[in-house]
Amino acid sequence: MAREDEKFANMREFSRVDAHIPFEARIVPPEERKNIRSKITGDTILAEFRSLPDLQDKLLADWLKMLNTKLDAIINMLVFQREGFGSLPFNHVNISGGGLSFAVKDKFSQGDILEIKMMLPMMPPLALYVYGEVVKIETQVTNYMIGIKFVAMDEEIRDEIVKFVFKRQREILREKRR
Repeated sequence: MAREDEKFANMREFSRVDAHIPFEARIVPPEERKNIRSKITGDTILAEFRSLPDLQDKLLADWLKMLNTKLDAIINMLVFQREGFGSLPFNHVNISGGGLSFAVKDKFSQGDILEIKMMLPMMPPLALYVYGEVVKIETQVTNYMIGIKFVAMDEEIRDEIVKFVFKRQREILREKRR
């Protein structure tokens, strides 16, 4: 069995990393499954207000950009709070651009579709709703280890997750050098 896992790990398309992040999972009922689509929370709210006009006064332009950045951060924080991202429990996950694994108390079934609500500690923080199909279940002493592969995900969101994985890998490497 260990050889099969080793062989499978070498065939993975994306790098994986362990992380401790705000995270929550729920089963998507069958009637909701046709409408699922992964999304970045808060991203669409600010999309039409992102660009500032070009100004001749560089000092004023820099000052307005700084204010705009701060306002974006405040608005994002309000959106995160409204959607419950501020109260998510921290959990240990193993994440990649292709999926993630995590421990749960309740047993899921292979093929279940889960909605994952998580916050990636980036600058600025990234609040995501992603969906995954349960592909692996391992019974442990006090819980179950669930493996999911992402479904209904745009490449833009996958790229953000991959950026987080590489950022986390760099942090781990820096810690080992100390």
